[in-house]
Formats: sequence, C-alpha cells, structure tokens
Amino acid sequence: MTVPRILATCGGWADASWGDVRFGPLLRFALDLTGVEGRPRVVFVNTAGGDQRVDEGRELAAAMAAGVDAVHLRLFGRTALDLDEVVGTADLVWAGGGSVANLLPVWRTHGLDVALRRAWERGTLLAGTSAGALCWHEGGPTSGFGEIRTVTNGLGFIPGSLGVHYDSQPERRPALHAAVASGALPGGFGLDEGTGVLYEGTRAVDVVTELPGGAVHRVDRFGDGVVEEALPTRVL
Repeated sequence: MTVPRILATCGGWADASWGDVRFGPLLRFALDLTGVEGRPRVVFVNTAGGDQRVDEGRELAAAMAAGVDAVHLRLFGRTALDLDEVVGTADLVWAGGGSVANLLPVWRTHGLDVALRRAWERGTLLAGTSAGALCWHEGGPTSGFGEIRTVTNGLGFIPGSLGVHYDSQPERRPALHAAVASGALPGGFGLDEGTGVLYEGTRAVDVVTELPGGAVHRVDRFGDGVVEEALPTRVL
C-alpha cells in the first residue's frame, strides 16, 4: 500500500550562472523520494507567484539540466483541461513560493485542491517551498497581505501548522506562537531557510537541511503559551 507523502521546505532552488537556477539539494531530495529511475515527471505549480513565464523558463532549463521531464500547470490563463490527468500522472508536484493567500482561493476555484488530494492519496509526492509548503497544512503566518497575518484555511492535508522563513523573517515566529497559544492553529513546525520536513501520511518522519546549521523547530501549545524545540536536522 502506498503511503501518501509531502515534503514541505524553505528552499529547493539554487542559483546558477547568468541569472538561471538549478535544482538544489532539497529539490534533488524530492526527486530521490519519488523512487523513479530514469526521468521522473515533475509538475511545477507557480500559482502563488502568479504563473510568471520568466520563472517557467528558468525552471524548465533547470529541469532539463537535471534530467527530468517537467511541465508547468498554469491556472492564470489556464490551458490544462483535465487537472486529474496532469497531477495524477506526475511523480512529483512542486508548488512554488509567493502568496498562499492568493494560492488557496485560486486552487479551490479550479478544483485543483481536490485533484491534488486524489493524486497524493494515490502516491504522487507533493512538495514545495514557502507558500508551496504552507498550503498543505492547516495554516500559518504569511506575508501575502503586505504584512504578517496568519491564515487558518489551509488545505489541511497535514493536520498541523507551519511557519516558513523562520530565521530570516523574525516576525513570523511570534505570529505562529500566538496562533498556536490561542488555539487558532494546532502545533506544528517552523522552518529555517534551507530546511524541510517530510511527512508520511500525516506523521513527520524526517527533518533535513541543505544549509549548515539550519534548524527545524517543533512548536506546541503548552498551558496558555507554547513550547518550542529545535530538532536535530539531517544534512543533505
């Protein structure tokens, strides 16, 4: 029986020459998790960033260099008719960063949330960075409103919360703490830059980093406050 898996990260892409990008360790880890020998099929979903064509070009070039078959699923100017076919035949769906506040209603309007759940339950690895990591959870802090606010209407594939950019945008940590302490969100994880957490089903089974010193923080409600613990991370 296939166990559904999600890899939530704060990383994935690495800089290359001439303004291009390449697959970083977290993205390569996601490819390894598919278990596909040869050329895994990757679907990039950049809804959170507004489906920018310039990003698509860089990502497709990086995919070609990495030896994978990749396509982009656009919902702004949608061209794909059957979302189940697009994501259901993928080995990996990678959701990009941007605004989770924009991502969630757009996915729901098109029914992509339902198609992704079906693909996930059948064994497609779901992954992503920043907004593309937060979206799988019940909620967490976002800068998608121009200021840090907390969303509580995530997809909920993972029954927990997530804080991204935990070390680089310090206002996100108290926002996550406040949401968990108040009961607005359940406990979850805070991700430093370059880190990720792997779930099998809804259980976290691995915490990893592509940067030395990168930490994943467990955050849980305790009395009227929270308790936070930095977990040992495995360097990719």
